[in-house]
Amino acid sequence: MTNSYYKAINWNAVEDIIDKSTWEKLTEQFWLDTRIPLSNDLDDWRTLSEDQKENIGLVFGGLTLLDTIQSESAIDALRPDVRTPHEEAVLNNIQFMESVHAKSYSSIFSTLNTKSEIEEIFEWTNTNEHLQKKAEIINEIYLNGTGLQKKVASVYAETFLFYSGFYAPLYYLGNNKLANVAEIIKLIIRDESVHGTYIGYKFQVGFNELPEKEQEEMKDWMYDLLFTLYENEEKYTELLYDKLGWTEEVKTFLRYNANKALMNLGLDPLFPDTANDVNPIVMNGLSTGTSNHDFFSQVGNGYLLGTVEAMSDDDYLIGM
Repeated sequence: MTNSYYKAINWNAVEDIIDKSTWEKLTEQFWLDTRIPLSNDLDDWRTLSEDQKENIGLVFGGLTLLDTIQSESAIDALRPDVRTPHEEAVLNNIQFMESVHAKSYSSIFSTLNTKSEIEEIFEWTNTNEHLQKKAEIINEIYLNGTGLQKKVASVYAETFLFYSGFYAPLYYLGNNKLANVAEIIKLIIRDESVHGTYIGYKFQVGFNELPEKEQEEMKDWMYDLLFTLYENEEKYTELLYDKLGWTEEVKTFLRYNANKALMNLGLDPLFPDTANDVNPIVMNGLSTGTSNHDFFSQVGNGYLLGTVEAMSDDDYLIGM
């Protein structure tokens, strides 16, 4: 028989069932920002102080930068180490949705901000010391790290670094403001939850194949990287939230999500912070409850909710 030049992907012969279940989960929860009525939040926007408006703009500028990295660099970095053709298909889906996320922030900007304000936000985003530092740290790993290191960087981005930005819209949602802006954020969080657990699972598969000495070296590297990122994230958080007096609350939220990133990778939590320590208004916003959107014209984040809520802290953890 002639050797194959190129092999067709066969979804009827899946090597890793997690590939198939993740593909199904991601495609079931597909969404686009154009289906969320952001203009309905303009009345709430006008009630915010100038400091609050500035904070929202900078927060979303930072999130745009991170999602741009995830769409342009992360998946290309992960793709060479895929184990199955189905894994590559899942990564393709993730890459597209990261682009959707990045575009969604621009939809928010175009609704809430003037052209000159948007230009100022992107100028700040592209030059801020702490934002650029975390972008450089993550991207350098994507460019030069090992296959496992790249997966760690991706999980840290998805499950930890985004959350300094997510805090503000979740807080407003808990106070009955900016509901449609927060709807987009909750849809993004729902996606990132799947991305982080899936890539964390793929990391664990490779990690468990390492000799014990290399496993210990990898763990040391992972914890060192997390400390470096957290120290920078503290400074970034102070810059974003000091004016509002929210800084310490946000840092607690960051430590909680850093622990979740470690759990996605199969490691023990590093910080003492738990969900009980996080502002309950924000934790309530993290739950993916159904919005009051009209399903005939819009898609709220409650659709196909059951498949998402099945994902918990223990999802995809395989003994280490």
